[in-house]
This record gives sequence, structure tokens and C-alpha cells, in this order.
Amino acid sequence: MLGVLPTSVKSTLLKSMVCATLAMFSCIGAAQSQEDVDLELVLAVDVSRSMDFGEQQLQREGYSQAFRASEVIDAITSGLNGRIAVTYLEWAGSGIQRVVLPWTIISDAASANSFADSLDVQETQRLSRTSISGAIMAAGALFGTSGHKASRRVIDVSGDGPNNQGMPVTLARDEWVRQGVVINGLPLMIGANTYGFGITNLDAYYRDCVIGGPGSFVLPVYTWEEFPRAVRRKMVLEISATPPQQPLLHFAQADAAQADCLAGEKIWERRMRELEWQ
Repeated sequence: MLGVLPTSVKSTLLKSMVCATLAMFSCIGAAQSQEDVDLELVLAVDVSRSMDFGEQQLQREGYSQAFRASEVIDAITSGLNGRIAVTYLEWAGSGIQRVVLPWTIISDAASANSFADSLDVQETQRLSRTSISGAIMAAGALFGTSGHKASRRVIDVSGDGPNNQGMPVTLARDEWVRQGVVINGLPLMIGANTYGFGITNLDAYYRDCVIGGPGSFVLPVYTWEEFPRAVRRKMVLEISATPPQQPLLHFAQADAAQADCLAGEKIWERRMRELEWQ
């Protein structure tokens, strides 16, 4: 675990990971021309095995419906340039990230609906482990490949469990926040994690360990029925750069105590030891 290493060693490892991730995505969007946009937005979506195919489909539909929603389109067209650049990234374990839709300019209802249509026809996947840190590193590296110029860069992370593989999530978050990226969180607190790797305070975990940057926020989701509305609301806030109102920051636990940012790694290690003893 990087947390126990000397600071100089951690810094060297982190720089190596950043360089490796940038190299991995260097060819994406290289041919695109420079264009001013109001926002570069990476939608980083969890596809780990803790969600079944039906739930993953509901998740995908929630995002595609958001791009068809009038309030989202209005937010896009109301910006200074009237357009944003978006890419859709799916992730699971460390090193398991897939760009489902590359950087795309959305400037009106037609381009928004086209993006949604393209998303609808993509096949869903269920992959192993949960590396939020890997997702953040991969998402951050995509900003260097968009071919566009934006005053704001946002990573929108959704997931249903804590980081349990790869570097500590706080190191990945801090690296990209230092580079001016805002990271927002959409923790999915929908029922119990069937594989036993979930935590009950995922909203506080996202607040303390995942999000970062000016105006960053957490929007928890408690049922699949409310998921499409939550995605629309979150995207409108991100696109319009509107500070979230306090009711958005409701936490499952009344005290919303400081979360353990290594909770996922500790659970994984404990479960592996239990399996060895069986």
C-alpha cells in the first residue's frame, strides 16, 4: 500500500503512474481540431461486478436520458460558447478502463441526442474489482487528448463501492485537483453490495476521499428510480457551474463522520485472509 511508503518514494511512483496513464490514452482524439468549449467533462462510470446486467443497463439509460433532457441541453447552449466536450469512460479494477464514447462536441439538441443514441447501442460489461483511483487517473489523462480548449475540466465519478485496488484514491484525486480538475461524485447507495465489499457510508467516503476542487460536490443515489433524475441534476450543475445547494449534500449517517479512505483496501485484505483460513 502506498500509504506506508516514504514521501519521496510515493512521489516517484505517482509520477510514473501519471506518465504511464497519459501514454495509454495519448492516441485518443489526437486528430481532433482545437475548439473553444465551456467545459470538458469525463463521465467515469463504474461497471464492476457488484452490479448485475440489469442494473448496469439502468445506469447506462440514466446517462443517455440525461443527454436527451431539455434542462441539460439548455444548460449546454446557455454557456459562453454554447458547447461542451464530453467523453464516456467505463471502469472497474486497476488498469481496467474503457473509453466507450470518445470526445464529442455537444452544442444543440441534435448533437446531444446523437451522443445518447451512440451510448444506447454500446454493449455493457461486468468487470472485476473497484479502482476509483485508476478511474480518476485514466479520466484525468483524457483531458490531454480532447483537442479542445476549455476553462473548466470536470471528472464525474459514479460508483457503488470504495476503492479496493491500485493506488490510494486520495493520491489520484490530489494529483488531478492540483492540475485544476474538479472531481464530483455520484455514489450509488442502492441496496447491499452482494459481494460484501461495500460500505454503509459511501456518501461520506466520496465526500472525504474522492471529490475535490472548487465547487466539487457529492450527490448520493438511493434507488434506481431516482437515478435518471440525479444524473440530470448533476450534469446541469456541472455544465452551468452552479454551486450545489445544501439539500444535495444529504448523508446517510446523521453525523457524516470522517470516512476511512482505505476502507475498501482493508475490507479486501480481510476477505482474502478469511478465504485463506477456510
